Amino acid sequence: MQCKIDVTGNMVTAFLDGEIDHHTAKELREQIDLAIEQHMPANLMLDFRNVTFMDSSGIGLVMGRYRHMQQFGGKVHILNPSPSIKKVLRLAGMDRLAAIENN
Repeated sequence: MQCKIDVTGNMVTAFLDGEIDHHTAKELREQIDLAIEQHMPANLMLDFRNVTFMDSSGIGLVMGRYRHMQQFGGKVHILNPSPSIKKVLRLAGMDRLAAIENN
């Protein structure tokens, strides 16, 4: 799993690529949390465009970043999930914590 971080103004975008599972989630959390702590963005964008698989670790990734962003009033946006990943996110209630958007 790769993660490219882009910082633009008050927004941090994490471009996720590959599979999100218990093997990859820890490294993703660390990379994204470091960017959050360094930049304190108003918006965290998690771009799922290139995610090919996600298990419950992906749900935990979103929930943890939501809690982290809530500490200073920031918001989380989930971008471009595939239809199957979008379904999993909605079933887990992530759409109540983060806007799910397709571009």
